[in-house]
Amino acid sequence: MKRIKWIFVILLVLVTALFWVSLTDTERTLTPWALRKSILYYTGIISFVAMTVSVILAMRMRVVERLVGGLDTHYRLHKWLGITAAIFALAHWLSKKYKWLIELGLFDRENFVTPNGTVNFFQHNNFFNPLESIAKDLGEWSLYALLLLAMLALWKKFPYRYFFKTHRILAVIYLVLAFHTLILFGKINWLTPIGVLIFVFLVLGIAAALTSLFKQIGVSHRASGRISQIRLHEDGKVTEVEVSLSTPWEGHKEGQFAFVTFDVSEGHHPFTLSASWKEDSILKFYIKQLGDYTRTLGHTLNIGDEVTVEGPYGRFDLAADHEPQIWIAGGIGITPFLSRLESLTQIPKSQSQPITLFYSARHSDHALIEHVKTLTQHAGVPMHLSISGKDPAVTAQEICDRVPNFQHHTVWFCGASRFGEIIKRGLLRKGLRSRRFHQELFELR
Repeated sequence: MKRIKWIFVILLVLVTALFWVSLTDTERTLTPWALRKSILYYTGIISFVAMTVSVILAMRMRVVERLVGGLDTHYRLHKWLGITAAIFALAHWLSKKYKWLIELGLFDRENFVTPNGTVNFFQHNNFFNPLESIAKDLGEWSLYALLLLAMLALWKKFPYRYFFKTHRILAVIYLVLAFHTLILFGKINWLTPIGVLIFVFLVLGIAAALTSLFKQIGVSHRASGRISQIRLHEDGKVTEVEVSLSTPWEGHKEGQFAFVTFDVSEGHHPFTLSASWKEDSILKFYIKQLGDYTRTLGHTLNIGDEVTVEGPYGRFDLAADHEPQIWIAGGIGITPFLSRLESLTQIPKSQSQPITLFYSARHSDHALIEHVKTLTQHAGVPMHLSISGKDPAVTAQEICDRVPNFQHHTVWFCGASRFGEIIKRGLLRKGLRSRRFHQELFELR
């Protein structure tokens, strides 16, 4: 989390600094007539850069995932940048409609008149000048579409299948805004630090948008197969799905997830890979019935149905951490730990590090709870079970009491974000270092 905060801040500071050093002395004038136009270009540049990086992140490139620390934080940064792009695009539009400042009586009209004799004030001639009018009109209409889609993306009740389809339209909007930027940016001058940066981002962003439009994102990490087993845990409302792959799969680590497409019209959904990889072409998923779509899976899926799997993704790599561990799972958040537990059952206890599991579950999750109990017993992992509505909730104090020297353990959490933040703050107050707390942050929207 801290890493993406730094990436976000550094990106904005870098673009701001490059914009400032690229201005002429005349363009740095901070009087109303000059400041209004400087803000116009600055907000437009920030919006374009934020949207470009957001589009690049949407490609789910492995090198970028490693840079930001996992696809869960990857999507968190994608969301921040999307919101930033929309806010600055709106500010860009408002600065263009500066007449409202005059109508409100905040400024006189003369304040925005460029003084006679002022030259080269965002007026560098370039090859694209004849297309300015078209670029401005397209940019304005694209802004309206961008704001609408941004609001739909943030509206949690907007059905995922429609979110999935409308979100792809953003690639088209990006290409229109890229045209808008290409035509109008020349007024600053391409042969400046900010000009070089915008040109590079134009090339990368257009390539990313076209990749999205032609549905090529993640194509090199896809595998196909068929459903070989379905088990519905009625009491816990969990659908267990086993997929037998017919094309190569690169393998996965315990704790990773994949995007699974059961229905092309619905699009892909992220589900944790709930069994360790045994090179037998079998993948297993435990899917909690949380939304409209997942509630239907147990009744609409059939053995033999075709499935596409993309991945694996995620940096929730439990096996790579050789220090003593504390696992905290909330509800279906137990799934990243299942594959590791399964793997530990095959390892002599003397060869594995100390692990303690804290599992918060519903009483209705009976079948899943029993499965976890069996795995922890065979793996030699102590489990402290808390049933909601019956037992007290897991707290940082309980963890400290049950795990001596917890400060020297790494903590791995997967569950509701709010629950995780409460546990994290409590453990940090009691002496745990922030770098030792790993939390799955994955939210697609």
